[in-house]
Amino acid sequence: MTQTEKDQLKETIISVLKTIHDPEIPVDVWTLHLIYELEIDDDGNVKILMTVTAPNCPVADVLPIQVREKVQAIMGVKEVKVELTFEPPWSPDMLSEEAKAELGLDGDWGEYNAMDFLY
Repeated sequence: MTQTEKDQLKETIISVLKTIHDPEIPVDVWTLHLIYELEIDDDGNVKILMTVTAPNCPVADVLPIQVREKVQAIMGVKEVKVELTFEPPWSPDMLSEEAKAELGLDGDWGEYNAMDFLY
């Protein structure tokens, strides 16, 4: 697989990841920055390192499976390995500007911060 093919496949994978939403926060896993690493080797094998919003997240078992199944269905992907990690722990500070705007967390909250409104 050429670098151009890997780059195109990566863009397709990111598009698919943007269709997978955390059920508790109505934002996709890519925009939430729950995906820490996305690697594609020359054979089309994909490795994803991801987290969830909290260790006790009720979808911690289901979300990685959903990510693996949806990415595995992409043409050109040979095999997918999804690893769940809690290091570093996810925090609302990791939200993209787009996610903050979607959640209404892009304003001045005075003595509060985004975490006060998510948990």
